Amino acid sequence: MIEKIRAFLHGLGAMTRRQLRFSLMLVGVGWGVLREAIRPNSWRRSVRMEYRHSLRAAAGGGIVSTLVVSALTGFGIVAQTIYWLNVVGMEATTDSILATVLVREIAPVLVGIILLGRNGMLGLTQIGMLTMGGQMRTFEAEGIDPFLFFMVPRALAMTLASFALGMLFSIVSLSVGYIVCWAENIVTQSIWSFLYDILRALEPRDYVSIPLKFLLSGFFVSLSCTLTGMDVTRDDDIATLMPRGFARGIMVLMVINVALTVGFA
Repeated sequence: MIEKIRAFLHGLGAMTRRQLRFSLMLVGVGWGVLREAIRPNSWRRSVRMEYRHSLRAAAGGGIVSTLVVSALTGFGIVAQTIYWLNVVGMEATTDSILATVLVREIAPVLVGIILLGRNGMLGLTQIGMLTMGGQMRTFEAEGIDPFLFFMVPRALAMTLASFALGMLFSIVSLSVGYIVCWAENIVTQSIWSFLYDILRALEPRDYVSIPLKFLLSGFFVSLSCTLTGMDVTRDDDIATLMPRGFARGIMVLMVINVALTVGFA
């Protein structure tokens, strides 16, 4: 019995050490990216090219997915919210509910999941294969800093893409929900008045917390996936790396959104 308890505590302690180790590494890498990003010497031609390529892949490649998901969200959440609030006679609360639930809480999470699934996991696979294949050591031997070449441009590109796609997601989802309700004669005001009422329902702190959620979600999702790909062991392969990277990315998204929601409450 004592041996079983000891084995359980050993496993629990090992898991705790692993999780804290990655969390501390993530914080340190994030600070390193911000420090290197403001140094002009860091932006060599190869780094600028990687940044442009990552930005096109994240923002340009994610537009279609964002449009589809935002349209479905507008039809399934926004339109249904407006309809049922009108049915129960609570249409006066529509603006505040949509501003609070959709724009502040749902949009950052869904955009983060889109970037995680489409770009984060692809980057994780690329970096993981390079690390397991020994190419990372070859880069270092050739004088190429993998942190500066991979981590910095990808994190900054994902940050900018997350903010742009987040704004697009919010506008499209609200617009689609309005169009559906307008076609069913549920709302009669113009779309500009509808969007203006949503903006007016936002509190002053939301103009800080919502952009921060988009920016930090993209930033730390990119760091989490890239760092997971670089932090492989001899026992790792793609089959073990992908679930670990996805779980870490989801955890990062949840922690950021909950922390900012509580912090700005």
